[in-house]
This record gives sequence, structure tokens and C-alpha cells, in this order.
Amino acid sequence: MNRRRQLIKTLALTPLVGAMATRTEAQSPGAQTTTEFIFSLNTSTVRGQKLSLPQLIELAARAGYQGLEPWMMEIEGYLQGGKSIASLKKLVSDAGITLVDCIGFPTWMAQDEEKSKQGFVQMEKEMGLLAELGCTRVAAPAIGADAPLDLLRAGERYKQLLDLGRKTGVMPQLEFWGAYPAFYHLAQALAVAAAADDPDAKILADVYHLFRGGSGFEGLKLVDGNAISIFHLNDFPGDIPRTNQQDKDRVFPGDGAAPMQALADTLRAKGGQIVLSLELFNPNYYAMDPNYVAKTGLEKMKRFF
Repeated sequence: MNRRRQLIKTLALTPLVGAMATRTEAQSPGAQTTTEFIFSLNTSTVRGQKLSLPQLIELAARAGYQGLEPWMMEIEGYLQGGKSIASLKKLVSDAGITLVDCIGFPTWMAQDEEKSKQGFVQMEKEMGLLAELGCTRVAAPAIGADAPLDLLRAGERYKQLLDLGRKTGVMPQLEFWGAYPAFYHLAQALAVAAAADDPDAKILADVYHLFRGGSGFEGLKLVDGNAISIFHLNDFPGDIPRTNQQDKDRVFPGDGAAPMQALADTLRAKGGQIVLSLELFNPNYYAMDPNYVAKTGLEKMKRFF
């Protein structure tokens, strides 16, 4: 009799338990997290083909990318050829793509005060140019900094750079390079971003640099989705020792040894919008038709994202 009462009680509670489980799942942050991926082409990927900036814009649009990530030297070369910012902006608009970010090398993080000051002057000038083009982000690597680096002081400088970004409308993305002695690890980037104590702090990570500098990929799970706007996508060969690898060794996503699916799952769980920019420097790809390289790269990115 007692067993029968217990069974009836259990059956009566089952719908309520099921409803609670469903509601909990629906309300959990993970269940509602959605990430929008924007696909971009970093111009380094086809640099060896020596295309002009207008050709690069056309190439990216034709291949199906939503964005282009040029280097400042390419923009300056276009303007030095007698063309205007307005004409470049129109080329981008007519192609139906966006300038998602720009790669530059001002020495803003340098320990030397004069060199840092010059870097900030250069950064403000370049930010102003990018603002006119409608490009709202710029890479901010630690070029000019020497090891050992005072991470708290670097954080103060990054805070200053973020203030400049808000002034110009072009936000700096803190970038680390795996083979750069002063600033090579995700942990350093996290420390500098935290030291800046700023809501607009962003980290620009890269598959190759995460591997080359020994950061690995688990640490990305500690980075909130709001802290990543741009992510450089590529892969690395598994038959070359980590510390021997160079930029030229990068390969298409999925063609190397990176845990690409696990990485995709990590980024997908962050929510918001993340620009995935294909950045390669492989001389073998430079010998190929740029249309093939651009299209193949996008196809391989979309296999995982």
C-alpha cells in the first residue's frame, strides 16, 4: 500500500519536475547564447599576388566575405597615389563589404616615453583616417615594447589608448604575438586589459599566436564574449616544433593541428558578434590564384563556423 501511494505521488509530481527542468534550461545563459560570425579577409593572405587595394576590395566581395581587414600601409599607398579617402570609402560601400579593422604599428606601448608619445601621435592620426573611412577598429600590438614588460604600466597606456579611441570613434584591439619576447601570451594580454580597468577593453587573439606563444586554447574560455570583437583565423602545421614555427608556416583553418572544432565551440558559446578574419602569410598560397585562395579560405572557415 505504501509503495502504491509513493508511486502515485511520484507520477503526480512528474509534470511539474519536467516543466521546471525545461524552464531552467531555457533560462540558463548557455541555452540563450547565440554568436553571429562575420567573415573577413585580412589582406596579408594574398599579399604575394601584389594586388592593389581596389583589387583586394573586389576580391573579398567576389569571394563572399562580409569584411576586409587591410593594413595601414595599403591605405596610405592608395592615398599617396593621388586618390581620396572619399573614393576609397565609395569603393568599399559599392562592393557591399565593411572595413572591419586595420593593421598598424604605432609604438604606443614602448617603455621609452618619447617613443610611446610618438606612437600615440601616430595612432591618433591613423585613427582619424580610419574614422573617415568608417572603419571602427584598429589593431594595437605591443610593437616597440621590450622585455620584461611592466604589465600594470602597459595597462595604463592601454587605458590612455582606449580614451583616444573613444575620442576618434576607432577602438584599439589589444594584440599579442606568439614570437614577440615582450608580449607573446594570452595571460599577458588579459593582465593588461584588466589593468586598464575599462569597459571597452578588447583582446585580438589569433590561432597561430595562441599556439606559437604557448598560450594554448583553454584560456580563451576565461575571456568574456564582450572582450573579443576580432579573431584572426588560421592553422599551424603539426610537424614543426612550436618554437620553430614562423608566420609563413600558417595554413588554412582545418589543414593543420589546431583544435579547430573545439575552438569554434568556445567562440560560439560567447555570444554577440565576432569577426573572424583569415590571416595567412604562406608563400605557397602566394603562388596561387588569389581568387582560389580567398574562396578556399572562406570555405574552410565555414566548415567549423
